[in-house]
Amino acid sequence: MRLCVIPARGGSKRIPRKNIKSFCGQAMIGYSIKAALDSQCFDQIIVSTDDAEIAEVAKSFGASVPFLRPNELASDYVTTLPVIKHTIEWFYDQGQFPLEVCCLYATAPFVQSDAIINAYKQMNHEQAKYCFTSTSFSFPIQRAIKVTSENRIEMFYPEYLETRSQDLDDSYHDAGQFYWGKVEAFIKQKPIFSNSATPYILPRHLVQDIDTLEDWKRAELMYQILKKSGELE
Repeated sequence: MRLCVIPARGGSKRIPRKNIKSFCGQAMIGYSIKAALDSQCFDQIIVSTDDAEIAEVAKSFGASVPFLRPNELASDYVTTLPVIKHTIEWFYDQGQFPLEVCCLYATAPFVQSDAIINAYKQMNHEQAKYCFTSTSFSFPIQRAIKVTSENRIEMFYPEYLETRSQDLDDSYHDAGQFYWGKVEAFIKQKPIFSNSATPYILPRHLVQDIDTLEDWKRAELMYQILKKSGELE
């Protein structure tokens, strides 16, 4: 049994009602649910939420909401792994035993069903515990600088001051779309950013964090361009 779990709590602060706010004419969470359905990877697509309105919107797009998440798992400080573990244990209590789970974020309008399918195949081919979306930094992080309290500049890694960019290792970051994982890894809360994981690399133009209203505006513009060009389903 394969589960898709979409965490979507109601208390987002920086962008209120972020998970169901209209994004290019559709509730944000709808893009993730559609990609999960189109992938045909899952026996069930579950939205884990503490919010009745989010639950109803999720159902309207074809997801299931078999329970409301307890308050202790809906605060600003709860991370993703305990939420996924809670869902798996709920299924155990129903006498159902999933083997693989994909945690798909509710705010990932660029997520594609092909990426979900191919990352699942990669996880199993690589015999990894996790596979998650990643993308490369556009600038060498070894050349990163910081602004001091005196409003001056320091390099984080001054040892790389004279190193040519082409001689520096590429660096990557979490693309924030989804995390495939084996159930035992989620249950044991094994760290995702570890040797247990294999990265599914996305091109940078298909990745955008949406944490602020500025991010939101940029993401909508990107979405419209990518949709028009045919790069999004």
